Amino acid sequence: MSGGALGIEIVLVFFLPLFLLHRYGHFRKQHPLVLFGTLLSWYLCFLIVFILPLDVSTTIYNQCKIDKEKPRALTSSDPSNQTSNSSVFPTSTPKVCHKPWSYIPDGILPVFWPLLSTHPDCNSNHLPSYASSGGFSIPGKIKTALIENAIYYGTYLVIFCSLLIYLAVHPQWQLTWQGLQTISIAAANTWGLFLLVLLLGYGLVEIPCLYWNSSRHGYLLAKTYFKAAKLAKEKSDAEENMDDAMEEVANVNESIGYGHPLRISIDIILRKCPMEIQEKMVRLNTEDSEDESTQRTYPSKRSLVKLHKQVICAGQRHSQTQVQWAILLEEAFHLEDVCKNETSTSHQFVHSFLSSQPPGWLGKYLYTPTIEWYWECVLRQWCYRLLALLLSLLSVAVVWSECTFFSTHPVLSLFAIFIQLAESDYNYLYIEMACFLTILFLCVCVYSTVFRIRVFNYYYLVPHHQTDAYSLLFSGMLFCRLTPPLCLNFLGLIHMDASISHQQRIETAYTTIMGSMRLLSFIADGFYIYYPMLIVLLCIATYCSLGTRCLNLLGFPQYISQSDDLTSELVEEGKELIRRVTIFQGWRERYGEQRNVRRSRNGYSELKDNDSPSDNSDSEYDVYDDHFQQT
Repeated sequence: MSGGALGIEIVLVFFLPLFLLHRYGHFRKQHPLVLFGTLLSWYLCFLIVFILPLDVSTTIYNQCKIDKEKPRALTSSDPSNQTSNSSVFPTSTPKVCHKPWSYIPDGILPVFWPLLSTHPDCNSNHLPSYASSGGFSIPGKIKTALIENAIYYGTYLVIFCSLLIYLAVHPQWQLTWQGLQTISIAAANTWGLFLLVLLLGYGLVEIPCLYWNSSRHGYLLAKTYFKAAKLAKEKSDAEENMDDAMEEVANVNESIGYGHPLRISIDIILRKCPMEIQEKMVRLNTEDSEDESTQRTYPSKRSLVKLHKQVICAGQRHSQTQVQWAILLEEAFHLEDVCKNETSTSHQFVHSFLSSQPPGWLGKYLYTPTIEWYWECVLRQWCYRLLALLLSLLSVAVVWSECTFFSTHPVLSLFAIFIQLAESDYNYLYIEMACFLTILFLCVCVYSTVFRIRVFNYYYLVPHHQTDAYSLLFSGMLFCRLTPPLCLNFLGLIHMDASISHQQRIETAYTTIMGSMRLLSFIADGFYIYYPMLIVLLCIATYCSLGTRCLNLLGFPQYISQSDDLTSELVEEGKELIRRVTIFQGWRERYGEQRNVRRSRNGYSELKDNDSPSDNSDSEYDVYDDHFQQT
């Protein structure tokens, strides 16, 4: 099966980024170039992570063959020594090297790794700025992207120049093309390792805490109320921004006629407006057209570019808050039902609303009310606690190994000990599984932080197809920045990086391609070894919620605890909001049942003609619905 495992992984791994892109992106509304760039970045980064364990097992097998040839070479080079030794010691059994089931032939990975390590990075460098630009033409978008990337990549230029100065002041270094490549790789990996430790330190603590808190229904419900109060404010602000943007678009649309050269730009802006907002904008245009005394001025091209970007951002934020609000309501209703059913003596899970019950045959035969009660009220919390305990042990092992992976005599890194024990027996399946689970946990800690982090409204990954193009592409760029140092850090943890372990053994194909930063001694022996130790301080800061408290002091409310005055105030506000929605939801379901019963008895046409307005007619229901949405 030579190379078969590599081909299988290339095919199967493709479905993971495709699923994530379907969850966060929108295949029909977003530009194909955005979808392709994001999918390519995610896919190739995930592919690196999944193929690296195969590279490790292949390297161990090649090392076994080299070790097997060494005694034979020593014996054949000195025949007298062979005779003397054979007379004293018995002939030892020759070392047998079993080829791993996932063995990758020589010559494939040295070509494969450069393609995976450089191609996604080139595809996601400039696309985020290009996608978020408000320009109406391709040259205008490219100009904006170049300006924004020049500011962003200034940090890389600083690191590159610093390393260049270091080489210039040391006469033993020669500025060759190989040296420039070394500087470039070292600069990229240094910046990536800086971000990696920050995100990893947060994820190692936050993920176990997340599952532990998920077993506490009271905590989850209070935090949901808190999020409801915050989201209601964001939803109101998004609606106001949308109204302001649409009003400005209506004014510009009225001032520029169809024969004006800027009319094409106006039509592009109008196509970015939602249909319901366009109808509202038409009403605004009709009202404004009655006032003939208002003087209109022609906007400039730059102001239209700014308005275009404003409309895109306002529309995206408006859609995000609407979807998030609907999801949060479902979560709050479910948690309230769980808290109510925990004290039930009948052990039957009862839903407050019919819409939240399991659909059809699933709820009737498989996920019955009894099974649902035992899972939601008993088993789920214990499963989450056991999972949180397991993840906590893994986090402690990672923190310990990050602080001791440079020690080779004795070996202190736990993951290096596990791999070396398996290597002594050449248990390739265990080696690959241990490598895969280790790097998978590291990826979950790092990548989940990328999906959870939020930088105001500029970068925010929202599920249910609500993520904007800039956030999708920027996440792909972050993956490209984080994956190479993550893999190198993993190889250092298991002592497969010769620049750290200082062992006389062959290197993995990945280290041969991406590990040339060992030529810079002050980085390989200093920054790459001692900087990861800061993960201890980051874990302590995350556990003590120092970042959350700082954001709270700066005016960005964060959930800390019920004892905090601001937190308790927002929890009560969110609880009141959910209560009002619950009343309205119950009234709507009761009204819907009564209306369906009357329609089934009398027929819809007869009901429409004979019902009085006081009899809960459709118009009365719509008026009540509109009033609730406004309040």
